[in-house]
Amino acid sequence: MKIEFFGAAKVVTGSNHLITTDKYKILLDCGMFQGSKQLEELNRMEFPYDPTQIDFLLLSHAHIDHCGRIPKLVKEGFKGKIIATKATKELCEITLIDSGHIQESDAAWENNKRKRAGKPLVQPLYTAEDAMISLKYFDSVLYDQLIRLNEDITVRFKDAGHILGSAIIELWIRENNKTIKIVFTGDLGAKGKPILRDPEFIEEADILIIESTYGNRLHENTGERMHQLIHIINETAARGGTVIIPSFAVDRTQELIYELNKYYEYTEELEAFMKIPIYIYSPMAVSATRVYQNNPYCFDEESKRLILSGDDPFQFDNLFYVTSQEESMRLNKQPFPKVIISSSGMCTAGRVRHHLKHNLWKKKNSVLFVGFQAEGTLGQQLKNGAKKVKLLGEEIVVEAEIYSIEGFSGHADQKGLLDWLKEFKKFPHKVFIVHGEEEASEVLSKQIEENFQTKPIIPNMGYSFEIKDDALYSHSGEILEPIKKKENIIKNLQGVYDQFESLVKRTDLLIDEKFLQKDYERLKNRLLELEQKLLDINILLGK
Repeated sequence: MKIEFFGAAKVVTGSNHLITTDKYKILLDCGMFQGSKQLEELNRMEFPYDPTQIDFLLLSHAHIDHCGRIPKLVKEGFKGKIIATKATKELCEITLIDSGHIQESDAAWENNKRKRAGKPLVQPLYTAEDAMISLKYFDSVLYDQLIRLNEDITVRFKDAGHILGSAIIELWIRENNKTIKIVFTGDLGAKGKPILRDPEFIEEADILIIESTYGNRLHENTGERMHQLIHIINETAARGGTVIIPSFAVDRTQELIYELNKYYEYTEELEAFMKIPIYIYSPMAVSATRVYQNNPYCFDEESKRLILSGDDPFQFDNLFYVTSQEESMRLNKQPFPKVIISSSGMCTAGRVRHHLKHNLWKKKNSVLFVGFQAEGTLGQQLKNGAKKVKLLGEEIVVEAEIYSIEGFSGHADQKGLLDWLKEFKKFPHKVFIVHGEEEASEVLSKQIEENFQTKPIIPNMGYSFEIKDDALYSHSGEILEPIKKKENIIKNLQGVYDQFESLVKRTDLLIDEKFLQKDYERLKNRLLELEQKLLDINILLGK
Protein backbone atom coordinates (compact mmCIF):
# COMPACT_ATOMS: atom_id res chain seq x y z
CA MET A 1 0.00 0.00 0.00
CA LYS A 2 1.20 3.47 -0.83
CA ILE A 3 0.06 6.92 0.42
CA GLU A 4 1.00 10.01 -1.62
CA PHE A 5 0.49 13.65 -0.63
CA PHE A 6 -0.32 15.97 -3.54
CA GLY A 7 -1.83 18.91 -1.67
CA ALA A 8 -2.23 20.50 1.78
CA ALA A 9 1.28 19.40 2.72
CA LYS A 10 3.05 22.20 4.61
CA VAL A 11 0.32 24.52 3.29
CA VAL A 12 -3.34 25.06 4.25
CA THR A 13 -4.85 24.52 0.84
CA GLY A 14 -5.27 22.06 -2.03
CA SER A 15 -6.15 18.98 0.06
CA ASN A 16 -5.41 15.91 -2.09
CA HIS A 17 -4.01 12.53 -0.99
CA LEU A 18 -3.81 9.29 -2.98
CA ILE A 19 -3.95 5.78 -1.52
CA THR A 20 -2.85 3.01 -3.88
CA THR A 21 -3.36 -0.69 -3.17
CA ASP A 22 -2.57 -3.70 -5.35
CA LYS A 23 -6.07 -3.36 -6.87
CA TYR A 24 -7.44 0.13 -6.29
CA LYS A 25 -6.67 3.85 -6.26
CA ILE A 26 -8.53 5.99 -3.69
CA LEU A 27 -8.38 9.78 -3.44
CA LEU A 28 -8.98 11.68 -0.23
CA ASP A 29 -10.27 15.13 -1.29
CA CYS A 30 -9.43 17.00 -4.49
CA GLY A 31 -9.15 20.61 -3.38
CA MET A 32 -8.15 23.83 -5.05
CA PHE A 33 -4.93 25.67 -4.18
CA GLN A 34 -5.51 29.20 -2.90
CA GLY A 35 -3.14 31.94 -1.79
CA SER A 36 -0.13 33.28 -3.68
CA LYS A 37 -0.12 33.45 -7.47
CA GLN A 38 2.60 30.81 -7.58
CA LEU A 39 0.59 28.43 -5.39
CA GLU A 40 -2.55 28.93 -7.47
CA GLU A 41 -0.59 28.00 -10.60
CA LEU A 42 -0.60 24.43 -9.26
CA ASN A 43 -4.31 24.24 -10.12
CA ARG A 44 -3.43 24.30 -13.82
CA MET A 45 -0.75 21.62 -13.60
CA GLU A 46 -1.56 18.10 -14.73
CA PHE A 47 -2.61 15.81 -11.91
CA PRO A 48 0.38 13.74 -10.74
CA TYR A 49 -1.75 10.64 -11.32
CA ASP A 50 -4.05 9.43 -14.08
CA PRO A 51 -7.65 10.56 -13.27
CA THR A 52 -9.02 7.69 -15.38
CA GLN A 53 -7.43 5.19 -12.98
CA ILE A 54 -9.03 6.54 -9.78
CA ASP A 55 -11.71 4.20 -8.44
CA PHE A 56 -13.09 6.26 -5.55
CA LEU A 57 -12.87 9.83 -4.29
CA LEU A 58 -13.78 10.19 -0.60
CA LEU A 59 -14.66 13.83 0.09
CA SER A 60 -14.38 15.22 3.62
CA HIS A 61 -16.41 18.43 3.07
CA ALA A 62 -17.51 21.13 0.66
CA HIS A 63 -14.94 23.88 1.26
CA ILE A 64 -13.30 24.76 -2.06
CA ASP A 65 -9.78 23.91 -0.82
CA HIS A 66 -11.05 20.33 -0.38
CA CYS A 67 -13.40 19.91 -3.36
CA GLY A 68 -12.49 22.68 -5.83
CA ARG A 69 -10.66 20.60 -8.46
CA ILE A 70 -13.28 17.84 -8.72
CA PRO A 71 -14.70 19.26 -12.01
CA LYS A 72 -11.16 19.31 -13.44
CA LEU A 73 -10.67 15.70 -12.32
CA VAL A 74 -13.89 14.62 -14.07
CA LYS A 75 -13.06 16.72 -17.14
CA GLU A 76 -9.77 14.84 -17.42
CA GLY A 77 -11.31 11.39 -17.30
CA PHE A 78 -12.38 10.40 -13.78
CA LYS A 79 -15.24 7.88 -13.99
CA GLY A 80 -15.29 6.51 -10.45
CA LYS A 81 -17.55 7.28 -7.49
CA ILE A 82 -17.40 10.39 -5.29
CA ILE A 83 -18.55 9.47 -1.79
CA ALA A 84 -19.66 12.28 0.55
CA THR A 85 -22.31 13.04 3.13
CA LYS A 86 -25.72 14.21 1.95
CA ALA A 87 -25.12 17.80 3.17
CA THR A 88 -21.68 17.91 1.53
CA LYS A 89 -23.17 16.86 -1.80
CA GLU A 90 -25.84 19.58 -1.53
CA LEU A 91 -23.28 22.24 -0.66
CA CYS A 92 -21.02 21.12 -3.54
CA GLU A 93 -23.92 21.76 -5.90
CA ILE A 94 -23.48 25.40 -4.90
CA THR A 95 -19.73 25.77 -4.37
CA LEU A 96 -18.56 23.93 -7.49
CA ILE A 97 -20.95 25.63 -9.91
CA ASP A 98 -20.05 29.01 -8.38
CA SER A 99 -16.38 28.15 -8.75
CA GLY A 100 -17.00 27.27 -12.42
CA HIS A 101 -18.51 30.71 -13.00
CA ILE A 102 -15.47 32.30 -11.32
CA GLN A 103 -13.09 30.29 -13.53
CA GLU A 104 -14.95 31.44 -16.64
CA SER A 105 -14.95 35.07 -15.47
CA ASP A 106 -11.25 35.02 -14.57
CA ALA A 107 -10.36 33.51 -17.94
CA ALA A 108 -12.44 36.15 -19.79
CA TRP A 109 -10.74 38.97 -17.84
CA GLU A 110 -7.28 37.50 -18.53
CA ASN A 111 -8.08 37.02 -22.23
CA ASN A 112 -9.10 40.67 -22.62
CA LYS A 113 -5.59 41.63 -21.48
CA ARG A 114 -3.99 38.98 -23.70
CA LYS A 115 -5.87 40.15 -26.80
CA ARG A 116 -4.54 43.68 -26.32
CA ALA A 117 -1.02 42.33 -25.83
CA GLY A 118 -1.23 39.89 -28.74
CA LYS A 119 -0.71 36.89 -26.47
CA PRO A 120 -2.35 33.44 -26.83
CA LEU A 121 -5.66 33.03 -25.02
CA VAL A 122 -6.22 30.83 -21.97
CA GLN A 123 -9.04 28.37 -21.20
CA PRO A 124 -10.86 28.38 -17.85
CA LEU A 125 -9.72 25.70 -15.42
CA TYR A 126 -13.27 24.38 -15.82
CA THR A 127 -16.71 25.81 -16.52
CA ALA A 128 -19.99 25.86 -14.62
CA GLU A 129 -21.19 23.15 -17.02
CA ASP A 130 -18.13 21.01 -16.15
CA ALA A 131 -19.05 21.45 -12.48
CA MET A 132 -22.64 20.32 -13.13
CA ILE A 133 -21.37 17.23 -14.96
CA SER A 134 -19.08 16.35 -12.04
CA LEU A 135 -22.07 16.30 -9.66
CA LYS A 136 -23.41 13.21 -11.46
CA TYR A 137 -20.58 11.16 -9.94
CA PHE A 138 -21.59 11.90 -6.31
CA ASP A 139 -23.04 9.20 -4.07
CA SER A 140 -24.35 10.63 -0.78
CA VAL A 141 -24.24 8.79 2.55
CA LEU A 142 -25.32 9.59 6.10
CA TYR A 143 -23.11 9.85 9.17
CA ASP A 144 -22.27 6.52 10.85
CA GLN A 145 -23.39 4.36 7.92
CA LEU A 146 -20.90 1.52 7.31
CA ILE A 147 -20.56 1.48 3.52
CA ARG A 148 -19.00 -1.52 1.79
CA LEU A 149 -17.59 -0.16 -1.49
CA ASN A 150 -16.41 -3.62 -2.60
CA GLU A 151 -15.01 -6.81 -1.10
CA ASP A 152 -11.81 -5.02 -0.01
CA ILE A 153 -12.84 -1.47 0.95
CA THR A 154 -15.25 -0.28 3.66
CA VAL A 155 -15.80 3.33 4.65
CA ARG A 156 -17.67 5.27 7.34
CA PHE A 157 -18.18 9.02 7.73
CA LYS A 158 -18.18 10.50 11.25
CA ASP A 159 -19.16 14.08 12.13
CA ALA A 160 -16.10 16.38 12.06
CA GLY A 161 -18.04 19.40 13.42
CA HIS A 162 -16.27 21.77 11.00
CA ILE A 163 -19.03 22.79 8.56
CA LEU A 164 -22.39 21.31 7.65
CA GLY A 165 -21.79 17.75 6.43
CA SER A 166 -18.06 17.75 7.21
CA ALA A 167 -16.67 14.32 7.97
CA ILE A 168 -13.85 12.37 9.53
CA ILE A 169 -13.32 9.45 7.15
CA GLU A 170 -12.72 5.97 8.50
CA LEU A 171 -11.36 3.68 5.80
CA TRP A 172 -10.76 -0.06 6.08
CA ILE A 173 -8.66 -1.59 3.28
CA ARG A 174 -8.03 -5.32 2.95
CA GLU A 175 -4.84 -6.21 1.09
CA ASN A 176 -2.84 -9.47 1.12
CA ASN A 177 -5.21 -10.96 3.72
CA LYS A 178 -4.56 -8.08 6.10
CA THR A 179 -6.87 -5.16 6.96
CA ILE A 180 -5.43 -1.71 7.60
CA LYS A 181 -7.57 1.09 9.02
CA ILE A 182 -6.80 4.63 7.82
CA VAL A 183 -8.44 7.65 9.45
CA PHE A 184 -8.48 11.02 7.66
CA THR A 185 -9.68 13.92 9.82
CA GLY A 186 -10.42 16.32 6.96
CA ASP A 187 -10.81 19.57 8.92
CA LEU A 188 -11.68 19.08 12.60
CA GLY A 189 -14.11 21.58 14.06
CA ALA A 190 -13.72 23.53 17.28
CA LYS A 191 -15.60 22.21 20.28
CA GLY A 192 -18.67 24.23 21.30
CA LYS A 193 -19.27 25.78 17.87
CA PRO A 194 -22.82 27.05 17.41
CA ILE A 195 -25.25 25.17 15.14
CA LEU A 196 -23.11 22.04 14.68
CA ARG A 197 -22.28 19.10 16.93
CA ASP A 198 -18.79 18.65 18.36
CA PRO A 199 -16.36 16.45 16.40
CA GLU A 200 -16.90 12.75 17.03
CA PHE A 201 -14.08 10.70 18.52
CA ILE A 202 -12.40 7.73 16.88
CA GLU A 203 -11.31 4.81 19.04
CA GLU A 204 -8.64 3.17 16.90
CA ALA A 205 -6.62 3.44 13.69
CA ASP A 206 -3.48 2.05 12.15
CA ILE A 207 -2.71 5.19 10.15
CA LEU A 208 -3.93 8.71 10.92
CA ILE A 209 -3.82 11.72 8.57
CA ILE A 210 -4.58 14.77 10.72
CA GLU A 211 -4.96 18.47 9.93
CA SER A 212 -2.85 21.13 11.71
CA THR A 213 -4.25 24.53 10.67
CA TYR A 214 -4.01 25.85 14.25
CA GLY A 215 -1.45 23.35 15.49
CA ASN A 216 0.74 26.10 16.94
CA ARG A 217 -1.80 28.28 18.72
CA LEU A 218 -4.82 28.45 21.00
CA HIS A 219 -8.04 30.26 20.18
CA GLU A 220 -8.94 33.20 22.33
CA ASN A 221 -11.81 32.71 24.74
CA THR A 222 -14.72 31.76 22.49
CA GLY A 223 -17.12 33.06 25.13
CA GLU A 224 -15.75 36.56 24.49
CA ARG A 225 -16.04 36.47 20.72
CA MET A 226 -19.60 37.85 20.55
CA HIS A 227 -18.73 40.57 23.05
CA GLN A 228 -15.78 41.56 20.84
CA LEU A 229 -17.85 41.40 17.66
CA ILE A 230 -20.65 43.59 19.04
CA HIS A 231 -18.10 46.02 20.53
CA ILE A 232 -16.41 46.47 17.12
CA ILE A 233 -19.77 46.93 15.38
CA ASN A 234 -21.00 49.49 17.93
CA GLU A 235 -17.70 51.42 18.06
CA THR A 236 -17.61 51.67 14.26
CA ALA A 237 -21.29 52.63 14.08
CA ALA A 238 -20.74 55.36 16.70
CA ARG A 239 -18.30 57.11 14.36
CA GLY A 240 -20.64 56.64 11.40
CA GLY A 241 -18.66 53.86 9.77
CA THR A 242 -19.20 50.54 8.03
CA VAL A 243 -17.88 47.18 9.21
CA ILE A 244 -16.74 44.90 6.38
CA ILE A 245 -16.54 41.23 7.37
CA PRO A 246 -14.88 39.01 4.74
CA SER A 247 -16.47 35.66 5.47
CA PHE A 248 -16.48 32.17 4.02
CA ALA A 249 -19.81 31.70 2.27
CA VAL A 250 -20.20 28.20 3.67
CA ASP A 251 -20.27 27.87 7.48
CA ARG A 252 -18.73 31.10 8.75
CA THR A 253 -21.49 33.30 7.35
CA GLN A 254 -24.18 31.02 8.77
CA GLU A 255 -22.43 30.97 12.14
CA LEU A 256 -22.28 34.78 12.22
CA ILE A 257 -25.97 35.03 11.30
CA TYR A 258 -26.86 32.53 14.02
CA GLU A 259 -24.89 34.38 16.71
CA LEU A 260 -26.14 37.82 15.64
CA ASN A 261 -29.70 36.48 15.68
CA LYS A 262 -29.28 35.44 19.33
CA TYR A 263 -27.90 38.87 20.24
CA TYR A 264 -30.41 41.06 18.41
CA GLU A 265 -33.48 38.89 19.07
CA TYR A 266 -32.90 37.97 22.70
CA THR A 267 -31.14 40.95 24.29
CA GLU A 268 -34.13 42.53 26.05
CA GLU A 269 -32.58 45.89 26.91
CA LEU A 270 -31.49 46.50 23.31
CA GLU A 271 -33.05 49.66 21.89
CA ALA A 272 -34.24 49.70 18.28
CA PHE A 273 -31.62 52.28 17.24
CA MET A 274 -28.86 49.89 18.37
CA LYS A 275 -29.96 47.25 15.88
CA ILE A 276 -27.41 48.07 13.19
CA PRO A 277 -28.47 46.81 9.74
CA ILE A 278 -26.61 43.64 8.72
CA TYR A 279 -26.28 42.99 4.99
CA ILE A 280 -25.30 39.61 3.54
CA TYR A 281 -23.99 39.92 0.01
CA SER A 282 -22.86 36.59 -1.35
CA PRO A 283 -25.20 34.68 -3.62
CA MET A 284 -23.40 31.50 -2.62
CA ALA A 285 -23.83 32.27 1.10
CA VAL A 286 -27.57 32.82 0.58
CA SER A 287 -27.86 29.46 -1.20
CA ALA A 288 -25.69 27.75 1.42
CA THR A 289 -27.94 29.11 4.17
CA ARG A 290 -30.88 27.37 2.49
CA VAL A 291 -28.93 24.10 2.56
CA TYR A 292 -28.34 24.63 6.29
CA GLN A 293 -32.06 25.20 6.79
CA ASN A 294 -32.79 21.93 4.93
CA ASN A 295 -30.36 19.78 6.95
CA PRO A 296 -31.19 20.22 10.65
CA TYR A 297 -30.17 16.59 11.28
CA CYS A 298 -26.58 17.93 11.40
CA PHE A 299 -27.43 20.50 14.11
CA ASP A 300 -26.61 20.39 17.79
CA GLU A 301 -29.38 20.15 20.40
CA GLU A 302 -29.63 23.91 21.06
CA SER A 303 -30.18 24.66 17.37
CA LYS A 304 -32.76 21.90 17.05
CA ARG A 305 -34.67 23.33 20.04
CA LEU A 306 -34.72 26.79 18.41
CA ILE A 307 -36.16 25.35 15.22
CA LEU A 308 -38.75 23.26 17.07
CA SER A 309 -39.84 26.39 18.98
CA GLY A 310 -40.66 28.03 15.64
CA ASP A 311 -37.63 30.35 15.48
CA ASP A 312 -35.65 30.47 12.25
CA PRO A 313 -32.06 31.10 13.44
CA PHE A 314 -31.12 32.52 10.03
CA GLN A 315 -33.65 35.37 10.04
CA PHE A 316 -34.06 38.48 12.23
CA ASP A 317 -35.45 42.00 11.82
CA ASN A 318 -32.23 43.88 10.99
CA LEU A 319 -30.80 41.17 8.72
CA PHE A 320 -31.03 41.77 4.96
CA TYR A 321 -30.00 39.38 2.19
CA VAL A 322 -28.73 41.37 -0.80
CA THR A 323 -29.57 39.56 -4.03
CA SER A 324 -28.33 41.84 -6.81
CA GLN A 325 -25.01 43.40 -7.76
CA GLU A 326 -26.72 46.78 -8.19
CA GLU A 327 -28.01 46.68 -4.60
CA SER A 328 -24.54 45.67 -3.40
CA MET A 329 -22.97 48.62 -5.22
CA ARG A 330 -25.50 51.00 -3.63
CA LEU A 331 -24.37 49.88 -0.18
CA ASN A 332 -20.95 51.46 -0.81
CA LYS A 333 -22.60 54.84 -1.47
CA GLN A 334 -24.99 54.86 1.48
CA PRO A 335 -23.52 56.87 4.39
CA PHE A 336 -25.33 55.29 7.34
CA PRO A 337 -23.65 52.80 9.75
CA LYS A 338 -23.96 49.16 8.70
CA VAL A 339 -22.30 45.76 8.57
CA ILE A 340 -21.54 44.08 5.24
CA ILE A 341 -20.74 40.36 5.35
CA SER A 342 -19.41 39.16 2.02
CA SER A 343 -17.22 36.42 0.58
CA SER A 344 -14.51 35.39 0.07
CA GLY A 345 -13.16 34.89 3.57
CA MET A 346 -9.51 35.44 2.58
CA CYS A 347 -10.36 38.28 0.13
CA THR A 348 -8.94 36.27 -2.78
CA ALA A 349 -12.04 36.75 -4.96
CA GLY A 350 -15.69 37.69 -4.79
CA ARG A 351 -17.71 40.81 -4.07
CA VAL A 352 -15.88 41.58 -0.83
CA ARG A 353 -12.96 42.96 -2.86
CA HIS A 354 -15.26 45.67 -4.26
CA HIS A 355 -16.50 46.54 -0.77
CA LEU A 356 -12.90 46.74 0.46
CA LYS A 357 -11.92 48.99 -2.45
CA HIS A 358 -14.66 51.46 -1.51
CA ASN A 359 -14.16 51.33 2.26
CA LEU A 360 -10.52 50.58 3.16
CA TRP A 361 -9.34 54.16 2.68
CA LYS A 362 -11.86 55.68 5.12
CA LYS A 363 -10.75 56.01 8.76
CA LYS A 364 -14.28 55.68 10.14
CA ASN A 365 -14.65 52.14 8.76
CA SER A 366 -13.48 48.76 10.07
CA VAL A 367 -12.51 45.43 8.52
CA LEU A 368 -13.02 42.38 10.72
CA PHE A 369 -11.50 38.97 9.96
CA VAL A 370 -13.23 35.97 11.50
CA GLY A 371 -11.25 33.14 9.91
CA PHE A 372 -7.85 31.83 8.93
CA GLN A 373 -5.88 33.92 6.41
CA ALA A 374 -3.51 31.78 4.33
CA GLU A 375 -0.04 32.92 3.34
CA GLY A 376 -0.03 35.15 0.26
CA THR A 377 -3.70 36.22 0.45
CA LEU A 378 -4.96 39.80 0.57
CA GLY A 379 -6.56 38.96 3.91
CA GLN A 380 -3.18 38.05 5.37
CA GLN A 381 -1.62 41.28 4.04
CA LEU A 382 -4.30 43.39 5.74
CA LYS A 383 -4.15 41.37 8.95
CA ASN A 384 -0.35 41.80 9.02
CA GLY A 385 -0.63 45.61 8.85
CA ALA A 386 -0.20 46.48 5.15
CA LYS A 387 -0.42 50.25 4.61
CA LYS A 388 -1.30 49.95 0.92
CA VAL A 389 -2.82 47.12 -1.11
CA LYS A 390 -3.62 46.59 -4.77
CA LEU A 391 -7.30 45.96 -5.41
CA LEU A 392 -8.94 45.50 -8.81
CA GLY A 393 -6.05 47.21 -10.58
CA GLU A 394 -5.86 50.16 -8.18
CA GLU A 395 -3.56 50.91 -5.24
CA ILE A 396 -5.63 51.57 -2.11
CA VAL A 397 -4.33 53.13 1.10
CA VAL A 398 -5.39 51.31 4.26
CA GLU A 399 -6.91 53.76 6.74
CA ALA A 400 -9.73 51.61 8.17
CA GLU A 401 -9.30 49.83 11.50
CA ILE A 402 -8.30 46.17 11.01
CA TYR A 403 -9.49 43.57 13.53
CA SER A 404 -9.31 39.81 13.86
CA ILE A 405 -11.36 37.50 16.08
CA GLU A 406 -9.99 33.96 15.88
CA GLY A 407 -12.60 32.63 18.30
CA PHE A 408 -14.90 32.18 15.29
CA SER A 409 -12.53 29.75 13.63
CA GLY A 410 -14.09 26.58 12.29
CA HIS A 411 -10.89 24.64 13.08
CA ALA A 412 -9.88 23.04 16.34
CA ASP A 413 -6.90 24.77 17.95
CA GLN A 414 -3.85 22.96 19.33
CA LYS A 415 -5.63 21.96 22.55
CA GLY A 416 -8.67 20.80 20.60
CA LEU A 417 -6.52 18.62 18.35
CA LEU A 418 -4.65 17.09 21.29
CA ASP A 419 -7.87 16.50 23.24
CA TRP A 420 -9.33 14.73 20.22
CA LEU A 421 -6.24 12.52 19.95
CA LYS A 422 -6.47 11.59 23.63
CA GLU A 423 -9.73 9.73 22.97
CA PHE A 424 -8.02 7.01 20.93
CA LYS A 425 -8.08 3.68 22.76
CA LYS A 426 -5.65 2.22 20.23
CA PHE A 427 -3.30 4.99 19.12
CA PRO A 428 -2.27 4.97 15.43
CA HIS A 429 1.09 3.39 14.52
CA LYS A 430 1.72 6.06 11.89
CA VAL A 431 0.62 9.71 12.07
CA PHE A 432 0.87 12.08 9.10
CA ILE A 433 0.37 15.81 9.72
CA VAL A 434 -1.12 17.81 6.85
CA HIS A 435 -3.17 20.96 6.16
CA GLY A 436 -1.01 23.42 8.09
CA GLU A 437 1.70 25.98 7.46
CA GLU A 438 5.10 24.47 8.16
CA GLU A 439 5.53 26.05 11.61
CA ALA A 440 2.05 24.96 12.76
CA SER A 441 2.70 21.38 11.61
CA GLU A 442 6.08 21.22 13.34
CA VAL A 443 4.77 22.55 16.65
CA LEU A 444 1.88 20.08 16.62
CA SER A 445 4.30 17.27 15.75
CA LYS A 446 6.40 18.01 18.84
CA GLN A 447 3.29 18.08 21.01
CA ILE A 448 2.13 14.71 19.68
CA GLU A 449 5.57 13.20 20.21
CA GLU A 450 5.68 14.46 23.82
CA ASN A 451 2.12 13.43 24.67
CA PHE A 452 1.76 10.13 22.81
CA GLN A 453 5.35 8.91 22.33
CA THR A 454 4.81 8.69 18.59
CA LYS A 455 6.93 10.66 16.13
CA PRO A 456 4.64 12.00 13.38
CA ILE A 457 5.64 12.56 9.78
CA ILE A 458 5.14 15.94 8.08
CA PRO A 459 5.20 15.07 4.39
CA ASN A 460 6.42 17.43 1.71
CA MET A 461 4.09 17.90 -1.20
CA GLY A 462 4.75 15.15 -3.70
CA TYR A 463 6.18 12.68 -1.18
CA SER A 464 4.96 9.09 -1.19
CA PHE A 465 5.12 6.53 1.60
CA GLU A 466 5.02 2.81 1.01
CA ILE A 467 3.76 0.61 3.83
CA LYS A 468 5.03 -2.95 3.62
CA ASP A 469 5.03 -5.49 6.44
CA ASP A 470 4.49 -2.63 8.96
CA ALA A 471 7.65 -0.90 7.69
CA LEU A 472 7.47 2.59 6.17
CA TYR A 473 9.49 3.59 3.12
CA SER A 474 9.46 7.16 1.87
CA HIS A 475 10.07 8.42 -1.67
CA SER A 476 10.61 12.04 -2.69
CA GLY A 477 8.72 13.62 -5.55
CA GLU A 478 8.91 17.32 -4.67
CA ILE A 479 6.15 19.60 -5.96
CA LEU A 480 6.21 22.57 -3.58
CA GLU A 481 9.93 23.41 -3.29
CA PRO A 482 10.26 25.20 -6.68
CA ILE A 483 7.30 27.40 -5.70
CA LYS A 484 8.71 28.20 -2.25
CA LYS A 485 12.04 29.07 -3.88
CA LYS A 486 10.31 31.47 -6.27
CA GLU A 487 8.33 33.08 -3.42
CA ASN A 488 11.55 33.56 -1.39
CA ILE A 489 13.21 35.27 -4.37
CA ILE A 490 10.25 37.66 -4.67
CA LYS A 491 10.41 38.43 -0.92
CA ASN A 492 14.18 39.07 -1.17
CA LEU A 493 13.72 41.40 -4.15
CA GLN A 494 11.00 43.33 -2.29
CA GLY A 495 13.31 43.69 0.73
CA VAL A 496 16.15 45.02 -1.41
CA TYR A 497 13.78 47.44 -3.13
CA ASP A 498 12.44 48.74 0.18
CA GLN A 499 15.96 49.35 1.52
CA PHE A 500 17.04 51.06 -1.71
CA GLU A 501 13.93 53.25 -1.67
CA SER A 502 14.69 54.34 1.91
CA LEU A 503 18.15 55.46 0.77
CA VAL A 504 16.79 57.29 -2.26
CA LYS A 505 14.34 59.20 -0.06
CA ARG A 506 17.32 60.57 1.88
CA THR A 507 19.15 62.08 -1.14
CA ASP A 508 18.67 65.53 0.36
CA LEU A 509 20.95 64.43 3.20
CA LEU A 510 23.61 63.05 0.84
CA ILE A 511 24.60 66.56 -0.27
CA ASP A 512 25.01 67.68 3.34
CA GLU A 513 28.80 67.64 3.94
CA LYS A 514 28.49 67.20 7.73
CA PHE A 515 26.10 64.29 7.26
CA LEU A 516 28.47 62.68 4.75
CA GLN A 517 31.40 62.96 7.17
CA LYS A 518 29.35 61.41 9.96
CA ASP A 519 27.47 58.64 8.11
CA TYR A 520 29.60 57.89 5.04
CA GLU A 521 30.81 54.52 6.30
CA ARG A 522 27.35 53.40 7.42
CA LEU A 523 25.81 54.31 4.05
CA LYS A 524 28.65 52.61 2.23
CA ASN A 525 28.13 49.44 4.28
CA ARG A 526 24.42 49.42 3.52
CA LEU A 527 25.07 49.81 -0.22
CA LEU A 528 27.56 46.94 -0.10
CA GLU A 529 24.99 44.78 1.71
CA LEU A 530 22.39 45.61 -0.94
CA GLU A 531 24.86 44.72 -3.68
CA GLN A 532 25.54 41.36 -2.00
CA LYS A 533 21.82 40.61 -1.66
CA LEU A 534 21.31 41.28 -5.37
CA LEU A 535 24.15 38.89 -6.16
CA ASP A 536 22.61 36.24 -3.90
CA ILE A 537 19.27 36.63 -5.65
CA ASN A 538 20.97 36.30 -9.04
CA ILE A 539 22.48 33.03 -7.86
CA LEU A 540 19.06 31.78 -6.74
CA LEU A 541 17.53 32.77 -10.07
CA GLY A 542 20.22 30.83 -11.89
CA LYS A 543 19.55 27.60 -10.01
